[in-house]
Amino acid sequence: MTGLKPSYPLYLANEAKTPNQDLAVTDKFTGEVATRVAQADAATIDAGIAAAVKATEPMARMAAYERQAVLAHCVTRFTERFEELALALCVEAGKPIRDSRGEVGRLIDTFRIAAEESVRMTGEVQPLDISPRAKGYQGMWKRVPIGPCSFISPFNFPLNLAAHKIAPALAVGCPFVMKPASRTPLGAIIIGEVLAETDLPKGAFSILPAHREGADLFTTDDRLKLLSFTGSPDVGWDLKARAGKKKVVLELGGNAAVIVDRDSDLIDACDRIIFGAFYQSGQSCIGVQRIIIHDAVYADLRKLLVQKAGALPCGDPKDENTFIGPMIDEKEARRLDTWIQEAIAKGGTLLCGGGRKGAMLEATLLEDVPKGCKLRDEEAFGPVAILSRFTDFEDALNEVNDSKFGLQAGVFTPDLERALTAWDRLDVGGVVIGDVPSYRVDNMPYGGVKDSGLGREGVRFAMEDMTEIRNMVIRRRPL
Repeated sequence: MTGLKPSYPLYLANEAKTPNQDLAVTDKFTGEVATRVAQADAATIDAGIAAAVKATEPMARMAAYERQAVLAHCVTRFTERFEELALALCVEAGKPIRDSRGEVGRLIDTFRIAAEESVRMTGEVQPLDISPRAKGYQGMWKRVPIGPCSFISPFNFPLNLAAHKIAPALAVGCPFVMKPASRTPLGAIIIGEVLAETDLPKGAFSILPAHREGADLFTTDDRLKLLSFTGSPDVGWDLKARAGKKKVVLELGGNAAVIVDRDSDLIDACDRIIFGAFYQSGQSCIGVQRIIIHDAVYADLRKLLVQKAGALPCGDPKDENTFIGPMIDEKEARRLDTWIQEAIAKGGTLLCGGGRKGAMLEATLLEDVPKGCKLRDEEAFGPVAILSRFTDFEDALNEVNDSKFGLQAGVFTPDLERALTAWDRLDVGGVVIGDVPSYRVDNMPYGGVKDSGLGREGVRFAMEDMTEIRNMVIRRRPL
């Protein structure tokens, strides 16, 4: 029993359409087809963009309380459909059911935050009389919707990462077209079902599953004023290069590191690192990949980590006790298996795990993995982490920064001076003190530097990207 419908539509200009059932969505644990989804072709995508353009003015005219009412309706309906959403996520992404419920909770949080922020978009009155030539002049500015937006969301958080694009757009009054990941389209489609219950202007939204090869219009069409993409760095930077004049926001990959200083609580650090490295099978761009431990506590923490990782229950994500489910597909599991073998061949030591059966990969820890190995330098995006040691805190900071990525980093230390130094020195978008880099709350500014992306999400910060400042200058005639 999957609890899914036999088939799902796409959404074109607010309306459910079923032109085909071309996209098969598999149960990521069994590999069987769980349901089918309508798939958009280039003509359908073009029609969705045209509808968004027509909806631009009606959306901009919506009063703040009307936008808030739409978002509040979504909060109510997602809460009512909580278990349905969690089960759909569990099936289409292979995400353990407990993690799936957590993501549904975050979906609700994100829309609730957007509902609150939708009535808080303020401007500013600005004195302009800074010199004699400006005497009698006064300025004021406000934020206005940027216009039609294009959203491309990934497979690993099909609900919440779609929400982080859709909810801010609704909060500011931007129409949008969305391409959800082909392997996990159901979350976005169900959001579309709920939006279709509202009184949004026609064309306000289109949710259009499509294969990457036929989806160029999401990136290249000049009618779109913003592209927000979450996914791999190679794809993201290529899309930016082809996006033309539109604003681009990229949330890309990472190989996040955590530092454990000598005076840290090792039991607490172990528990949080195990979570950060292996929750939802490690398929998170801020999942713990590099664990940098002070030499004085290295042996003790290594022992704790190996014991905990080796005891994690793996298997059917629908089982309430499962902690590690399948990766998104067998191809990705094989890739990561190859990376593990490369690390061992180049001098790394396998501490635990490493076994693979189909798309299932055991929780895996290695140590002494040298620079030049993919497990150290690239984004693993699976249930694997590597251990290294340090004696000088400056060296640990330098090791974190020795990466082409810079999304988030974690630092376990009771020393306030070291915590502040880490905040100053780490070349990342976010520093998490006393926890793993895998921590995110949906109202905080979130994003990376270097190859990890461009711009910030978090509802209020995404709203800023989806608006433009419109200035007004007032001249008062001399009396």
